Amino acid sequence: MTDAGAHGASGTRDGPGDGGSPDPAAAGLTRAEMEAAALEGRQVAGRLEKATAVRLLNEGEVSVVGRLVTASNSTFFCLVQGPDPESGRSVAASVVYKPVRGERPLYDFPDGTLACREAAAYAFSEASGWEIIPPTVLRDGPFGEGMVQLWVEVDESVDLAELIQSDNAALRRMAVLDAVMNNADRKGGHLLPLPDGRVQGCDNGLCFAVEPKLRTVLWRWRGQPLTDEERTVLERLHEEMAGRLGDELVPLLTPAEVRATSRRIEALLEAGRLPRPDRNRPAIPWPPY
Repeated sequence: MTDAGAHGASGTRDGPGDGGSPDPAAAGLTRAEMEAAALEGRQVAGRLEKATAVRLLNEGEVSVVGRLVTASNSTFFCLVQGPDPESGRSVAASVVYKPVRGERPLYDFPDGTLACREAAAYAFSEASGWEIIPPTVLRDGPFGEGMVQLWVEVDESVDLAELIQSDNAALRRMAVLDAVMNNADRKGGHLLPLPDGRVQGCDNGLCFAVEPKLRTVLWRWRGQPLTDEERTVLERLHEEMAGRLGDELVPLLTPAEVRATSRRIEALLEAGRLPRPDRNRPAIPWPPY
């Protein structure tokens, strides 16, 4: 019950939408060119500095271009536009918008909580320093409150099956973070291989349950000892759970979920190694891609 294909050029889109018409000069494109970019999965802003992207996601005006029809929840390809304080010019960027009202009910997660969990996952990604998840915010949009995430262009030449089997350092960091967040749905289609060689992950809504639910395709490092870097990051995350990071999670998760997250960090540090699959429950999401 996730939004496979939410990033990259492979997603199918209905469009154009009717959510308004940002100033086309903001991205140096006409409205028709922006809509064409949507169909091709392009980021109209090019490469944005992270601080600029987060500010734009939080403060810019969101307008719908089309809908990602392959997603199981209502997911929209949008443009967000706002002023850039540094240049004094208007800037626009491609984003994904998932309104809470468009979330389909799940039997194992509370209704209307996926957008909050996506925002919480981004907070964890940022606290880790690994930048595993694209800039993501929780805000009001054309169809009410929802998650807005910066659109990421992927390297379509990368074979995801080969990537998953590789000893990729970014994927290992993602596996560690998923274990902390208790990600119940890390599919191959949720991996975003970037043209610069980095790998990020989208569709992080099925995270932070109290009960163990880790389901992932990233078991390559199962049972391996934590590296010094991983232990350092986990120790920092545990400390920040009692401070800034914990404060960020309070409006997004339940108190029980916040406590369970802290306990998972403690358990990983105590075990000193990445988890192994639990034989008593599914270890891989279905479908895996």
